Amino acid sequence: MKFHIMTLFPQIIEAYMSESIMKKAEEKGNIEYKTWNIRDYSESKHKKVDDYPYGGGAGMVMTPQPIVSCYNAVVDDLDESLKQDKKPKVIYLTPKGKVFNNDMAIALAKEESLILLCGHYEGVDQRVIDLIVDEEISIGDYVLTGGELPALILIDSISRHVKGVLGHEESLDEESFTNGLLEYPHYTRPEVFMEKEVPKVLLSGHHKNIESWRKLESIKLTMKLRPDLFDYEALSKEDKKLLKKHNVIDK
Repeated sequence: MKFHIMTLFPQIIEAYMSESIMKKAEEKGNIEYKTWNIRDYSESKHKKVDDYPYGGGAGMVMTPQPIVSCYNAVVDDLDESLKQDKKPKVIYLTPKGKVFNNDMAIALAKEESLILLCGHYEGVDQRVIDLIVDEEISIGDYVLTGGELPALILIDSISRHVKGVLGHEESLDEESFTNGLLEYPHYTRPEVFMEKEVPKVLLSGHHKNIESWRKLESIKLTMKLRPDLFDYEALSKEDKKLLKKHNVIDK
């Protein structure tokens, strides 16, 4: 998987990608990334990338020429196989887009390459979207000063589903949202901390009981913290019996 990030602030991307799991994933060759400074492709004398909006209004709008020229440079840099019918999907990070979720991360992880466009100011000229953008994605119902943080969130989330990035890939099966539920609580040493003890079942070594406890806690957490995600009918017969046994739900 290779990420091409078109941005006005490549250093933001590079700072994050040079640390922790992302750094290790790149060093192992599981992922690649390249930043493209949109300002470098401006044909303006002073490398201007924004202008006042037609029709008036507050703020500035990113002009189309530097973005499209930057995009063309990205395409020219691609492997020949990707220049034909397999050009990377272009994603524009914007509050107007479809809200990102785990299912989208899994789907995008199957792509060979992605181009992420980071907007700024009031956004980009609509003609950029019409000409090169395949999908508009938001990370939530709020507004940020730029698209770099959303781009990094996509890169991180998508990369976790790329083979070899995580040391223990089986952990993906138990993470929040993977099975429609939030993840169960975790505990580590010490066994007692400020008079709060680790649940006895986790110390028992009884794997079946531990598995049941974790599933029960996962369901209870989802019901409490994200009732919008909880779907009783989607639970297995065993899960429903577990809830009834522990008087969590009476059905």
